[in-house]
Amino acid sequence: MRAPIGDFDTATPAPDCLDELTAPVADAVRHWSGAVPADQILYVETDPQWADTAVFVEHYGRELLEQSANCVVVAGKRGGETTLAACLVPSTTKVDVNGVVRRQLGARKASFASMDTAIGETGMEYGGITPIGLPCDWPLLVDSAVAGLPWVLVGSGRRRGKLLVPGKAFAQMPGAVVLDGLGV
Repeated sequence: MRAPIGDFDTATPAPDCLDELTAPVADAVRHWSGAVPADQILYVETDPQWADTAVFVEHYGRELLEQSANCVVVAGKRGGETTLAACLVPSTTKVDVNGVVRRQLGARKASFASMDTAIGETGMEYGGITPIGLPCDWPLLVDSAVAGLPWVLVGSGRRRGKLLVPGKAFAQMPGAVVLDGLGV
């Protein structure tokens, strides 16, 4: 199948290539129940040396910069309690951790989670974290610009490979909250 965006050799429906995904992502695809069918989540194989956004778009197509999103893990703290959440923002922006995230989580302080926390809690590789397969009790904060895209390129849980997902699918995920201005 031809990928709907980017310059990839092939795109495979994620349910047909579960072995290419990390366990939490494969489980999420296997048990997918969103309005967007699971076979519309596409997997494209990529070289891990080009996993970082700037290098990636140079290799696979500059138009992907406007169609890519980064998923980052944040930690909100209040009164000795820590809440982990994921933020999905356009790759051309940065997460507004001290403003939008802190207020949304009701936290006194918010910051990016450490790499060890991010990979330990998600079961995914750093640089490949994706909203699909995150712990079900986490809030998923989605920038409205991402939810409005026809197709979004995101991590696959590994540095090798990416997922192409209709933007509206992220708004329908468990714990999802669509916010304006999450990415600044």
